[in-house]
Amino acid sequence: MISTTGYAAKHSYSRLKPITIEREEPKADEVLIDVLYCGVCHSDIHQVKNEWSNTVYPCMPGHEVVGRVARAPESGKFKVGDIVGVGCMIDSCRSCEPCRDGLEQYCEGPNSWLATYNGPMIPSKKAKTGTNMYGRDNTFGGYSSNLVVHEDFVLKIPDGLSPEAAAPILCAGVTTFSPLRHWQVKAGDRVGVVGLGGLGHMAVKLARALGAEVTVFTTSSEKEEDARKLGASHVAIEKEVQAKQEELAALAGSFDFIISTVPEKHDINAFIALLKREKSLVIVGALEPMAPVDNQAVAFHRRNVSGSLIGSIKETQEVLDFCAQHGIAPEIEIIPIQQINDAMKKVESGEVHFRYVIDMASLENSDDEGSEKTNV
Repeated sequence: MISTTGYAAKHSYSRLKPITIEREEPKADEVLIDVLYCGVCHSDIHQVKNEWSNTVYPCMPGHEVVGRVARAPESGKFKVGDIVGVGCMIDSCRSCEPCRDGLEQYCEGPNSWLATYNGPMIPSKKAKTGTNMYGRDNTFGGYSSNLVVHEDFVLKIPDGLSPEAAAPILCAGVTTFSPLRHWQVKAGDRVGVVGLGGLGHMAVKLARALGAEVTVFTTSSEKEEDARKLGASHVAIEKEVQAKQEELAALAGSFDFIISTVPEKHDINAFIALLKREKSLVIVGALEPMAPVDNQAVAFHRRNVSGSLIGSIKETQEVLDFCAQHGIAPEIEIIPIQQINDAMKKVESGEVHFRYVIDMASLENSDDEGSEKTNV
């Protein structure tokens, strides 16, 4: 067993605190990674607080992980010393149709894909325990000193990306890149980005790099300057747009693609009317039931309302390489792990300037007060 330190929550109402776990030694096809950096995603907060009603405790978040290979198969894809990444998944069933098609994020196996943390992925209204098809009753993520991951789910960090900046690309980057690619956003398209947080700011950068003209919809007038610096050609303050019919009329039927990155339930009807005929609005930020959609606005122009979930392993490598090629990096603020609870509060309140990234070297300064040992 490999001793691992990290930060985890024991209950939905508790703070993250130091914890010691023991990970299994890597198997012949697995990689041991010493974690260097880990991004703080809004879904980490949802999961810690059990807002999706499936959390298994103790919950150690972290699925935007960049680290250095400490051990690897002799004839495998990676070698000791490589800088690598781990996103939201560490395995899938490998046998269902989506997995065979290289779309592991839509795995239809008995427990879906194996998440980097909160591994069972058992959909329920009450958190459950008990091993799943992967032989795990829980998994523990990147708010830790190390990870053990199957080499097929490990990503190569290109030389053109700094390790700390690469971390949020493993979730925020691919979550926005995947729908942009799937719906074939191209040069000259007019793209709307709803929300300008961790996902939204990456959507702006990626859409611009694809040659699109970008309009940002935000409820915060303070973000207008940021949106323009990121590459947005236009900024619409949502409260004003939805309140003024003449502004809506001016934008109606003018967008080729709209991506909503808002991480909670919200009303998308005002944005549906902005789509051209047969174009799509895709939701990537919210995983809960949404407000009802006015199907008249959809049907009369054969518009599409859809959703998209993270991205495949192939797409994740593609977006890492794309960002390196185009000089794209998330806007980040580095924090020590000891500030994680305050950082999560700021993410919830919208105070974070796009993305926090934890410097995991700070774990060495954590004490063991209140820690516990768990075998995984």
